[in-house]
Amino acid sequence: MTRFFVVCVVLGFGISTAAQDVAPVGRLLVRRYVEGETFAYLMKGKNNANSYDVTITATVKKNADGRFVDELAWSNGIVNGVPRQLSPAAQAIRVAVTLEGGVPFVLPNFTGARGLVGPVTDSLTFYSDLFVAMHGGTLNKAGDHLRVPIPMAPSWAGGPVIIGEDSFEFDITLTTVDTAHGTARLLVKHVPPAAPKIRIPAEWMREPVADTPNNWVQVEKTATGFDASIGKETFDVDLTVNLADGKILSATMDNPVTAVTRSCKDEALTQCGPSRPDPTFRHIEMTLLRK
Repeated sequence: MTRFFVVCVVLGFGISTAAQDVAPVGRLLVRRYVEGETFAYLMKGKNNANSYDVTITATVKKNADGRFVDELAWSNGIVNGVPRQLSPAAQAIRVAVTLEGGVPFVLPNFTGARGLVGPVTDSLTFYSDLFVAMHGGTLNKAGDHLRVPIPMAPSWAGGPVIIGEDSFEFDITLTTVDTAHGTARLLVKHVPPAAPKIRIPAEWMREPVADTPNNWVQVEKTATGFDASIGKETFDVDLTVNLADGKILSATMDNPVTAVTRSCKDEALTQCGPSRPDPTFRHIEMTLLRK
């Protein structure tokens, strides 16, 4: 598991239970589906020195519960500029995402498709941010703003990762409404709360690494002990949405993690070497492909 996975766990689980009682009537941002429609996105991602490209194909379907969904599939993978054939398991992954209300999606089984975890969860992050903007309150004019808390610190612990948590809130602003071009633009910030809910397993990890309380922690077992990391994680997501149908036209995400890591001999993390900077910066772009 990675911290990219945890974002979608929160968005798929926690945000689906946030305020959803704003009626579609009078809302600026509404997804209007056309059953059978297909469209596609090009997604490009950078993670420090590594990069990926992938095509996302969406097909509008109607579920048994009566809700419309965009059924997403991923193809045409490129890693660090080199085409990479997706595994059969990765090619078979489908995720039905709805912006109509209720739980927006159910995460797929990534067994045998680990190389696709980042592109899938990045795609779902964009959809989930729009879901929160549509259902978390009223955003109708430029400057309207929402703050949506997350009442939990989800975990991606598993395998060698014995602790893996982050904690954030949504800070959403409708920055632009362009009626001439029929678009709206949203800035969705995933920001550390005043009191992050992550576990702090060692006293030295309480000191802020950046300019806010630490909201990201990971402890991973190694061949010689444990690597313990602590720091600040944020996401800034910029969405451009079609006002006619509520479809995402383009999206970008900047995801920096300012962290330090110490190699420790004991699980209590008291016998540790010096702190070393361990930053990560991810930039993701998703653009609707015109027919």
